[in-house]
Amino acid sequence: MAAATTAKPSAQAILAQLKPLGRESYKKVLLNHGIREPVYGVKIEELKKIQKRVKTDYQLALDLYDTGVYDAMYLAGLIADERRMTRKDLQRWLARANSPTLCDYTVAWVAAESEHGHPLAMEWIDSKDESAASTGWSTLSGLVALRADEELDLKEIKRLLQRIAKTIHTAPNRVRYAMNGFVIAVGSYVEPLSDEAVAVAKKMGVVSVEMGETACQVPSAAAYIEKVRARGTVGKKRKTVRC
Repeated sequence: MAAATTAKPSAQAILAQLKPLGRESYKKVLLNHGIREPVYGVKIEELKKIQKRVKTDYQLALDLYDTGVYDAMYLAGLIADERRMTRKDLQRWLARANSPTLCDYTVAWVAAESEHGHPLAMEWIDSKDESAASTGWSTLSGLVALRADEELDLKEIKRLLQRIAKTIHTAPNRVRYAMNGFVIAVGSYVEPLSDEAVAVAKKMGVVSVEMGETACQVPSAAAYIEKVRARGTVGKKRKTVRC
């Protein structure tokens, strides 16, 4: 007899699993960070338990994202198959992202791990839309963290660093945060340009970003990179940027 196959869970079945896992206290934290309803308040550690069971599922990720429920949309990013994600998929995800977390983490992470990450990021950073521009810079941060230095256009990255040095203080709020993150990423993951990133970080000085009703602070790029140097891990690439 043929072995029984386990049916793949549907997005609605996953939603039914997620809802009772929600916690009002964590939901309040998420709302303070700009997350919009509907949101259940499921902690990431619980989402990762489902990710471990599901592993990677392209269609389920698309279906979960389409529910519009924040927790399911975040989970979609964790299980998305970056090899099958199309340019259209990623653009659609960005268009439907209704919170900074979905833009700068979920969409940016999956874009960076896909084959469309670089062209989309370069398109997005030139957008006048704050969400698109911040997602673009966050995607570039993911790219430099993942790709070997030999696969990166170091001259382009130097130009991007200089662009940030000149424009970060006049950029929109969330874009400033993402630009600061890119300087940190280059200094931490691209060894040939680490000194250049530190120089840009010092030139930038203090980066002011309105963080809303949270205790979050903007990290000092120069200080952050120096900590990475102290650990001796500059240039150590990541296998994934999703977490």
